[in-house]
Amino acid sequence: MTTELTLQLLVGGYCTHPGFVVNPRRASWAPQQFPAMFALLRHPIQGLILYDTGYAPRFFAETARFPASLYRRATPVVCTSEQTAVAQLARQGIRPDDIGLIILSHFHADHVAGLLDFPRARLLYLRAALDPKLRHRSVWANVRRGLLPGLLPTDLTARSTFADDLPRVPLPDLAPFKTGYDLLGDGSLLGIEVSGHAPGQLGLFFTAQPGRPVFLVADASWTRHAFVNLELPWPPVRLIIHDMAQYRGQIHRLHELANARPDILLVPSHCQESIDLAVSALQEET
Repeated sequence: MTTELTLQLLVGGYCTHPGFVVNPRRASWAPQQFPAMFALLRHPIQGLILYDTGYAPRFFAETARFPASLYRRATPVVCTSEQTAVAQLARQGIRPDDIGLIILSHFHADHVAGLLDFPRARLLYLRAALDPKLRHRSVWANVRRGLLPGLLPTDLTARSTFADDLPRVPLPDLAPFKTGYDLLGDGSLLGIEVSGHAPGQLGLFFTAQPGRPVFLVADASWTRHAFVNLELPWPPVRLIIHDMAQYRGQIHRLHELANARPDILLVPSHCQESIDLAVSALQEET
């Protein structure tokens, strides 16, 4: 019997871009909000788990000076203290120490800016996601990669587990995705590599109560429209993608999976449409 997890999809701030940046054939020059989604999972034995943390106001402190300020200019961000993951959880009576595990899709600021608010949580991610040169590279070089070392805890390594070291399992019902990592040891939460946008990017597949399969795909696709219509982002934006061939491959795999398994809720981290569809579907089925 499949272990079901409860799921909350939450948004920790957002950035703005002209809509055509991610959907060049459909959208206009008008600014569009791109939410920084994070997820709260409840496992019947493992307890509370976060997937990413969204933005936090410390992003502004880390990008106050040149050249890091180019980051906030390229991706104008809105995030108040009340919009942070830690504040939203507090309103539900959840303390930082109640979060036992944080699974990181990758290390871009919109996914890890709230990490310092959870100083006791164990951290889980793919080995390739964390660049060993991160703290020794120039600010400019890190900003080009979307990385801000000041957002990361100093004891990151001591608290970390690599998903790559966990059991690898076949995914017979998720073609063309072939294998994943059994993150909790009971088959309830599978990590699936979706690299391309960033190295070592990790998506999550699980069954959410009341029995609906969910695939959180991080930034493997920025929008639902992109993988449904096989549409790539605006050409200049492709220059900041880590591996464009991998990224294109992920878009095609998500397209194939969406057509083969329309029952799966596919949720990119920055697509409000997908977030709303998933929230609505889970509420209707409860």
